[in-house]
Amino acid sequence: MWETGVSGGGEERAGRAAGQEGRTAPAGPARPCDLVTVPARQGLEAVDILRLRDGVGPVLHDGACDTLGFLVPPGTADGWDVPGSACTRTNGRGIAFGTPGEGAVPEPPVQGSGWLVPPEGAYADATDPVVLRAALGEAARTIEAVDRCQ
Repeated sequence: MWETGVSGGGEERAGRAAGQEGRTAPAGPARPCDLVTVPARQGLEAVDILRLRDGVGPVLHDGACDTLGFLVPPGTADGWDVPGSACTRTNGRGIAFGTPGEGAVPEPPVQGSGWLVPPEGAYADATDPVVLRAALGEAARTIEAVDRCQ
């Protein structure tokens, strides 16, 4: 099993580089992640904002593309209070991604979901919750402004 972990320094960059070169990400100590879910429209705006700032971790979408899920460090759910979103604890189970083959994208950890940003295409193993909170706020303000103009 290949689990996502929240690592520091070069490991996350090495994992991303390995994925982009068709190699398997380096094995290292993995820790579970929590999952922040948001409506797809706000989530897509936030992903764009985070990509511009090199701060997006893996992101899932549900089968109907109604919601997006951002992987965040464990413990984020304890203090998450962003209106219109939810943060789910993994209760120490981690999120298993399966074993990727040469250049293969790991299977999404939740049945009926798919990757919007797969682990090997992400900047980090998880999105920083402070950065995500700011991006979600900016996304909500952008959506509100666009809706007022229509």
